[in-house]
Amino acid sequence: MNEAIKRLYLEYNNPAQRNRTLFLTEADRKRYANFPTLNELRIDGPFSALLDRIYHGDCIEGMSLLPDETIDLIFADPPYNIGKDYGNNQMRLSEQEYREWSEVWIREAVRLLKPTGSIYVCSDWRYSGMIQVLLDSYLIVKNRITWRREKGRGSRRNWKNNMEDIWFAVKSENYVFNVEEVKVKKQVIAPYRENGEPKDWVEEKGERYRYTHPANIWIDTVVPFWSMPENTPHPTQKPEMVVERVMKASSCPGDVVLDPFIGSGTTAVVAVRLGRHFIGFEINEEFIRLSVKRLDHTQPGLL
Repeated sequence: MNEAIKRLYLEYNNPAQRNRTLFLTEADRKRYANFPTLNELRIDGPFSALLDRIYHGDCIEGMSLLPDETIDLIFADPPYNIGKDYGNNQMRLSEQEYREWSEVWIREAVRLLKPTGSIYVCSDWRYSGMIQVLLDSYLIVKNRITWRREKGRGSRRNWKNNMEDIWFAVKSENYVFNVEEVKVKKQVIAPYRENGEPKDWVEEKGERYRYTHPANIWIDTVVPFWSMPENTPHPTQKPEMVVERVMKASSCPGDVVLDPFIGSGTTAVVAVRLGRHFIGFEINEEFIRLSVKRLDHTQPGLL
């Protein structure tokens, strides 16, 4: 366990009164000691038998073992290559090496997507442009979402990094986008009427509002923190609300969602809650145990 994660786990022994972070106990480590490996993907059998599982191993190798055009949605939060060790003992790659590595996993992702499928790729500002270029080489890039990640104290000699990007790309123009599922409630400032009746807005209990199409800037997002039950010691955990918005828009109940870098299991938890199937890959055993514990709380006995 690396030092940063070890410090977080020390908090488990002396938590703040309202700390609801999901930690692993020694009993959990024994209980969640066994999980699928990539060898199980090499066994002949129906694709359905591979679903709703998190596999221990490298995602590029794991994705290469899955059949073509079987995935409806991919949510990918790859390492940002900014020189930090998040427990996977990853050294920082050169820009060219990182580009080549990214292209390999993106190419595999493209092969797996159904013609109606979509991919969302999270990115730090440093490599956001590179991700766009790579996706544009294989897919149709539809948009760049920028979401607020209010966390940390910032820098004395720079602007605080308060955002991350998520690139949205599709395999064809016949893609799924359930706009009604992700419309946003918005207060009506200047209520327009037609023949005395509200035009495209409603009023309830003195509140005037309408549901509008979602924008690509998300300022209502909250990075998980210690008093939230979804929070874990994972250092780069994405909010469930971000993944849920993506999943509602670009998949339907019963669809298959793939997360190549599943981390603490957020994508799997949201998929179960929304009635989707999932496949995840993760190289860190401690993070897999966290994921399984979260899933066990969401739907006991699933794994």
